Amino acid sequence: MRDIEDYSLLAHNTFGIDARCRRFLEYETEDEAVEVARILREAHQPYLIIGGGSNLLLTRDYEGIVVHSACRGISGVGTENGRGLLCAGSGETWDDVVAESVSRGYYGAENLSLIPGDVGASVVQNIGAYGVEVKEFVAQVRAVRITDGRRVCLEPAGLHYGYRDSRFKHEWKNGYLITDVVYRFQADYRPRLDYGNIRAELNQRGIAMPTAQQLREVIIDIRNAKLPDPKLLGNAGSFFMNPVVPRKQFEGLQSQYPSMPHYYVDEASEKIPAGWLIDQCGWKGRSLGRAGVHDRQALVLVNRGGATGSEIVALCRQIQQDVYARFGIEIKPEVNIV
Repeated sequence: MRDIEDYSLLAHNTFGIDARCRRFLEYETEDEAVEVARILREAHQPYLIIGGGSNLLLTRDYEGIVVHSACRGISGVGTENGRGLLCAGSGETWDDVVAESVSRGYYGAENLSLIPGDVGASVVQNIGAYGVEVKEFVAQVRAVRITDGRRVCLEPAGLHYGYRDSRFKHEWKNGYLITDVVYRFQADYRPRLDYGNIRAELNQRGIAMPTAQQLREVIIDIRNAKLPDPKLLGNAGSFFMNPVVPRKQFEGLQSQYPSMPHYYVDEASEKIPAGWLIDQCGWKGRSLGRAGVHDRQALVLVNRGGATGSEIVALCRQIQQDVYARFGIEIKPEVNIV
C-alpha cells in the first residue's frame, strides 16, 4: 500500500492539471482496501476516490485524501450458460479487458474498445460507445464498504444502471472501494454495426461481416482518428453526455434541422449527439483562453497548454449557454469536476 503526503495528481488526470492532494492512498489487494477503509473512517477528512483520471477535471488542490486502486490481474473464471467470465482488478485498464475477451472468443464488448480508464471506473460510470454499455456485461462487483470495512459482492440488479449513471454516482458515491469486477460476455458473436460510422468504415475496407478482432480494430481506428491522444493534448475524451429529449421537442427540432443526427431511445424520447449541437453553435476548433474545443470532435474539450481547471470549466459553461440559447437543450458534463 502506498501512503504519501502532499502528492501531485498530474499523473492521475488526463487533462494534465498539476493539482495536489493532502494525502494519497493506493491499495493493491482486498486486505489493503480494508486497511484504507479503516484509515478513511478514522481520519475524519474529505476523500475522493479516483480511477485512471480520464473522466476527471481538477479545478484546485484537493484538501483531503485521494484514494486510487492498483489492483491488477485479468483472469478467466469459467463459463455460465456458455458465456465467458473474466475477473479483472479494478486498477486494470479497461481496454485490456476488451482485448482479453476478444482473444478468448468472448463477445459483445468490441464496440467499447479503446475507451480510456480503469476497470473500477467502468462500472461506476457505466461507460458506453457505439450502441453498447458496460452494464450489459457486469456480473458482479467486489468491493469493500468504507463505513464498516465489510467485503461485499454487489449484483448488477442493485446498481441502478442508467445512461452514464449508476448508484455509485449517487447515494453510494465514495462509499465503496472496488477491488475486482467479474464480466459476463456473450456466447454468440452478434456484432452491432449500425451505430455511428462503423458500417461506412467497414465498407471502405471491403468487409461485409467483420470478425470480432476486425471490429475491434475498426473501432480503435475510428476513435484514434477523431480523439486526441491525452499524452499530446490534455483531454478527458467526451466531455458532455448526449442529451435525451422528449419526443415533442425532438420533432420540433427535426422540422428545423432535417439532417440532425439522432438515435431512438423509446416512444417518449430521442437522443441527440451533443457534439453535433456544439458544432452547430460554431465551437469546433475554437478556444477560450488556453482551453479549447478539439478541431475534429466538438464533444472533446482540450488543454491547449497550461490551462487551469477553472479555464476549462469556464469554456464548458459558455458552450452550455450557447447550446441552450439555440436549441433549448441543457447538455451536462460527463466528466467529474472537482
